[in-house]
Amino acid sequence: MTAKEIVKNFYKTDLLGDDLALDKYFHKDLVLIWNSADGLTIMHFDDIAGFFSEIRRTYADTRIEVSHLLEDDGHVSMRYKYYVKTIENPDEELGIAHFMVIWEVKDGKLYRGYQISQPATDKDDTQESYHRVKV
Repeated sequence: MTAKEIVKNFYKTDLLGDDLALDKYFHKDLVLIWNSADGLTIMHFDDIAGFFSEIRRTYADTRIEVSHLLEDDGHVSMRYKYYVKTIENPDEELGIAHFMVIWEVKDGKLYRGYQISQPATDKDDTQESYHRVKV
């Protein structure tokens, strides 16, 4: 399986329902360097596990909309928007953030990630900017 296929399959995974997804897709020596509106966060495997545990407690459903998915020499870049449905209001889907990530794949798993994110706002023009460009 190519690095691009591994990344694509991870982001297609039902993270709320698949308890084995983290072990299947994340390398035990994972490092994710994440720049967000809150500043710099460096996460390791256990941090990611805790993060997704909180996501499971908070949201009824999640999905992503991908505009770009590119591979170059074992590194995969992806641009996407995250949508959620809360447990309190599962009939309403909210776009919560825009992401750009570069993943390095090692031993068939996500190993090093470099991610930036920006909160979604009501001024976002996702009708035009998130159509599939290169996936």
